[in-house]
Amino acid sequence: MRAFVGQMFVIPSGSMEQTLEIGDRVEALKVTDFKRGDIVVFRDSEHWLGGDPAKRSVPGQVLEFIGLLPNTSSNYLIKRVIGMPGDTVSCCTPQGRMSVNGKALDESDYLYRQQNGQTVASSSIAFTVTVPKDRIFVMGDHRDASGDSRFHLSDVGDEYTGASAFVPIGDVVGPAKAVVVPLSRIRVLRTPAAFDGIEDRSSRAPARAAICLGESCPRP
Repeated sequence: MRAFVGQMFVIPSGSMEQTLEIGDRVEALKVTDFKRGDIVVFRDSEHWLGGDPAKRSVPGQVLEFIGLLPNTSSNYLIKRVIGMPGDTVSCCTPQGRMSVNGKALDESDYLYRQQNGQTVASSSIAFTVTVPKDRIFVMGDHRDASGDSRFHLSDVGDEYTGASAFVPIGDVVGPAKAVVVPLSRIRVLRTPAAFDGIEDRSSRAPARAAICLGESCPRP
């Protein structure tokens, strides 16, 4: 039953610090819908990582499948959902904030904090995108250490330039709802209040993403 309800994943990098630390184990629920602001685990079908996924031994793969061992393969990623289908995601506002459908986000609750106590910038890349149908736009909480959707907006692919920046919803394993190991960090992962009240534009999601890069992009 566990393999069909939830699965553990090991956090391999610092891209989600300090929300998730290297070595944390999170539980991804396969039977729960996710929403904007949630942290999700997804398959790397767009090859953001490159290379072949690491393999466990056959017995290890079996235990991993049924959920008794955490998934350690390198063809899975974990990021926060910033934009759902139809959303217009833009950075940055005059105050340096990310915006979704015209609402500026207060991301101070989850962005990485530096030693001086200040959070990292929302993004070092200026952009405005509209997320296409059946896809999502994701970012890491440690924006300076996350190779997320922003860094693939100019990738040349078979569909169109930038298509690989948007994660297919079908690749999402599920939302990460809790840190389960180590004991000192066990906690529930909740959807930040920053995403409350954002307009649902899923009915207007385009078949193809609208992508603009640079400071001259329109800021909704």
